[in-house]
Amino acid sequence: MPHFDDITLLVTHYNRSTSLERLLKNFSDLDCSFGDIVVSDDGSKQEHVDYINSLKGKYKFTLVTTPKNKGLGNNINKGQDAVKTPYTLYVQEDFVPQQIFPGNLKNALSYMNERKELDFVRFYAYFKYPWLKPYKNGFSDMVFKIWNPGYKKFYYYSDHPHLRRTTFFERFGRYPEGLKVEVTEYRMMMQVLKAKGKGLFYDDYTANFDQVNSSAEPSTVRRNFWRETENPLISLSRHLYRHLKFNFDYLLGK
Repeated sequence: MPHFDDITLLVTHYNRSTSLERLLKNFSDLDCSFGDIVVSDDGSKQEHVDYINSLKGKYKFTLVTTPKNKGLGNNINKGQDAVKTPYTLYVQEDFVPQQIFPGNLKNALSYMNERKELDFVRFYAYFKYPWLKPYKNGFSDMVFKIWNPGYKKFYYYSDHPHLRRTTFFERFGRYPEGLKVEVTEYRMMMQVLKAKGKGLFYDDYTANFDQVNSSAEPSTVRRNFWRETENPLISLSRHLYRHLKFNFDYLLGK
């Protein structure tokens, strides 16, 4: 039975209480337990808050709330502030851990204990990080070099499921608040890159977690048309824009 005393599971939540329950149940079914669990809620409707409170007796977690929705940055920040263990496993409520995850978490924790330069270990992504140096047991070091071609090299850090040191904010700063989700994620990505963060990436990047958005509880994030459309002309313009913007912001941005 894997028990991780040094890790707090931090879950951010917004209006998807049955998804949260599914996540917690799956960790329980895997016999994967933690030193603590923190659920950070971003001003959900009262019926969801009530349902979350009804789960406390079974899953033993701390609920951190706010009276109104303040966005992703605030939700992660206040949740992280409640963590007291040396390590934080950050997972959003719509993810489901898979059978192989506890073993990979055990490996990731041992690597971070052995290698003090590591800031985080990534367990999930939408695509494979393009520049990897194989390490061991399916993990690789991510290698960021500004002269490597393409802009996907900038997607070094993500708020998808990952293990990080609880001192993360001391090293990279807090998540920016009061901004759209995409801007919040982008700013933190750049903060990590500019501070020369070091991370590992699990090569089989969808094996540890499934991301599940049901019709009953769909994603609460609304991406804009320009970001998502596959119209060839718009797609080409988007890639060119990202290439120029990412390089400019990394080299010359504040």
